[in-house]
Amino acid sequence: MSKLPSFSYREVAAKLKRAGFAYIRTGKHDVYVNEEKNITVPLPRHSGDIPKGTLRAIIRESGFTVDAFLLL
Repeated sequence: MSKLPSFSYREVAAKLKRAGFAYIRTGKHDVYVNEEKNITVPLPRHSGDIPKGTLRAIIRESGFTVDAFLLL
């Protein structure tokens, strides 16, 4: 498993969009959905980098491994 670098909200949102997720709503968390895989992922709107534990949870919920997520 690769070491997980830091990512901002914008970088993670861009990776999710490249993976086929679409933005559906906002609030304290933006919500992205991939209707083909029936997966919904909340993405917190943080200033700065997303905490590593939160980022790992987002990657897991989106159905990717860390290595696959880094290649997006």
